[in-house]
Amino acid sequence: MRSTEIRSVFLDFFTARGHRPLPSSSLVSPDPELLLTNAGMNQFKPYYLGRSVPDFRRATTLQKCVRTGDLDNVGRTARHVTFFEMLGNFSFGDYFKEETVAWAWELVTEGFGLPRDRLWITVYEDDDEAERLWRRLGVPGERVQRLGKSDNYWSMGMAGPCGPSSEIHYDRGPAYGPDGGPAASGERYLELWNLVFMQDVRDEDFRIVGELPAKSIDTGLGVDRLALVLQDAPDIFHTDLLLPVLETVRDLAGGGDDTSLKIVADHARAAAFLIADGVLPSGDGRGYVLRRLLRRAIRHARLLGVEDAMLPAVTGAVVDLHGTTWPELETARPLIEKVVTAEEDGFARTLRQGSRILDTAIRERRLSPKVAFDLHDTYGFPFDLTVDAARAAGLTVDEDAFGALLEERRRRSRSGRTEPGRGPRAETGTEFVGYDATRAEARLRTILRDGAEVPSAVEGEEVEVVLDRSPFYAEAGGQVGDRGRIRTASGAVLAVTDTRPGHVHVARVESGEVVPGEVEAIVDAERRAAVARSHTATHVLHAMLRRVLGEHATQRGSLVDAGRLRFDFTHFEPLAPERLREVQTRVNEQLLDDPEVRVWHADRARAEAAGAMALFGETYGEQVRVVDIGDFSRELCGGTHVGHGSQAGPVHVLGESSIGSGVRRIEALTGVDALRHQDGERALLTELADLLRARPEEAPGRLRQRLAELAEARRVLERHRREELTAETVRLAGLAKRVGQGWLVVQRVSGVDADELRPLAAEVLERRGGVVVLGTEIGGRAVMVAAVSPDLGAPARTVLASAATAIGGGAGGKGTVANAGGRRAGRLDEALRLAASSARDLLGGG
Repeated sequence: MRSTEIRSVFLDFFTARGHRPLPSSSLVSPDPELLLTNAGMNQFKPYYLGRSVPDFRRATTLQKCVRTGDLDNVGRTARHVTFFEMLGNFSFGDYFKEETVAWAWELVTEGFGLPRDRLWITVYEDDDEAERLWRRLGVPGERVQRLGKSDNYWSMGMAGPCGPSSEIHYDRGPAYGPDGGPAASGERYLELWNLVFMQDVRDEDFRIVGELPAKSIDTGLGVDRLALVLQDAPDIFHTDLLLPVLETVRDLAGGGDDTSLKIVADHARAAAFLIADGVLPSGDGRGYVLRRLLRRAIRHARLLGVEDAMLPAVTGAVVDLHGTTWPELETARPLIEKVVTAEEDGFARTLRQGSRILDTAIRERRLSPKVAFDLHDTYGFPFDLTVDAARAAGLTVDEDAFGALLEERRRRSRSGRTEPGRGPRAETGTEFVGYDATRAEARLRTILRDGAEVPSAVEGEEVEVVLDRSPFYAEAGGQVGDRGRIRTASGAVLAVTDTRPGHVHVARVESGEVVPGEVEAIVDAERRAAVARSHTATHVLHAMLRRVLGEHATQRGSLVDAGRLRFDFTHFEPLAPERLREVQTRVNEQLLDDPEVRVWHADRARAEAAGAMALFGETYGEQVRVVDIGDFSRELCGGTHVGHGSQAGPVHVLGESSIGSGVRRIEALTGVDALRHQDGERALLTELADLLRARPEEAPGRLRQRLAELAEARRVLERHRREELTAETVRLAGLAKRVGQGWLVVQRVSGVDADELRPLAAEVLERRGGVVVLGTEIGGRAVMVAAVSPDLGAPARTVLASAATAIGGGAGGKGTVANAGGRRAGRLDEALRLAASSARDLLGGG
């Protein structure tokens, strides 16, 4: 059974049992306490805790997940990967253990056709009820094992909902490990499906501190692992979910160490999915997880002897393979290629420098914590790669000693250093001089790399720098940090890509060698002006929403960027299109009145008494900066603005959406970006009108007419198609032959798609009874369906078992109708003969 069918069989099974199918949440976890989504239940945590009440009691999902806790096992075992797909069914205070266990057993044994004598069950050590339920279904007592909290008590790894679990394992046979069940070997007895009986709440110390408001269910079935079993693969990397990617790596490398090949394939897949969900490489958080995966993949590519860029081609293979199931991959294809190319290019130099030192230290058996620290501190060589290389050579690195050296470096950096006549220099305290200027003379005080102070930086290195005074606006209050250039007295140039809170300038050395000293700081003035337009427009939008919707519509977050803005506000229902247009029109009217933008300072009490709004989530000192826009808006604000309202427009609202209970989001374009967007929309309308041979104002009516005509034509075609299929049903029923206890129809058909084949077989069976087997070729694949009369007492998939093998696939389905598919389309006729033979045996016709 291919992965596409695995997904559909599972989701169809639970949808038929009243579960609402819901989309996967992003890998950027919906739970703010998690960096990345690691389970299907993450998006449902508020429902389990009773903080939110859904309008459904049952759900089923196919969820993207990333876990890096077992990173060292990737490529070394059959079952460990970093990215995987998790199928799940969920109950929120509805059904509990009995239904969960029964449905899971039915699906794995009948839906997926796994032999019962190869399945083992584990339950939590004191869960008598779960064991009793499994044994009631016919699982022998010797194949139900009780395990402790580390194996069969599930939580998110943090405070929150949790509960005992029961797992279904598949025995892969003695070639994969010793006897003894799951307690003896995780490689032989492969965990497929974890059923969690959510009932408890834990704190950070794993103490159970209470019960959930209602007993609930959370299950997770790994698509990769089930594919391994159903496709009889030696490991996950040889299933249809990863094999084409692995083969791409092998082709690019010309062979090589199997573990390195698998690590590159796995990490490239995880990286592609992370980037598609908006994660970009960085030095902390989820961005660091991505960077670590990419750098490990690059390191192993070099171990395979590949010196040229490999990741663009490998991630491209990931998109080719998974882009249909996960369309966001195809959408993000250009971004994925750009990110991995840049990361591979930048890391290549680090690898060349660090690898020479590392290889020498390994060869001379002197890989001390000090060497590992120098590699990290001076060359930017990741510590985890040093550990990987050491392990491969049979060496170890004292991680505690390395950590102590790193902490000492950070402590020295935090405490500053002494300069003649100046005394201790603080890490922060930069004077911002950018309200009235976009360039300034300054002194570069500190250069940081990976959080540690370094004496210099050379071309190509990415660093952070601190100045004594700066015209660069540091990210705050929703406004993005400035970009620009820093030029040193010696002629070196830093490209500033961001300015972070604390006035830390994130930069890349474009040329020369950078050392502390006198510099000229130059802000990208055009971008700054575009950001200022967006910030002024945001204030006017905020004030207008309060006037149109009510005083409750207050800011709950914002992003102010060059040419665009995002504004989150409290409101309790969607804005109708006409109301959204009203807000846009009134904002632009207000800006066209050209109100003066005035900035003044006061103590906070006086400012608030004068009606200045303090914004949600912001912190203020006793002295505050107030921004007035005419007599329309007055807010506490530290951001940059235009001088008059007319400089901020026009504003074009792109849309409005919900981002949480009672919180809405508006996204809009400003200034030239708004004009470009409107020009583009006008061009599209003109093109549409030309295609419809109508004037632009007539296009909507003409399009509605054409759509109505198309719908009528489709209805006619569907009626004709039904007539054709009825005729085909009659024709096929007329070909039936009497065999034993009933009639037999085995035919190859053409001109029928996959969705039509199954009902066609069922209708022929209604007319003739017995067994009907139909086969066709679709897109270079063989597809078969078998339908069997209920009175024959056998599942239909038995008719297709040998036929499915012949076409390179497996038979699926339960009851009286089954299907099979495979890539060996040329063997379809042989498969039909095999199916006919099985059908004759079933009918007793010999």
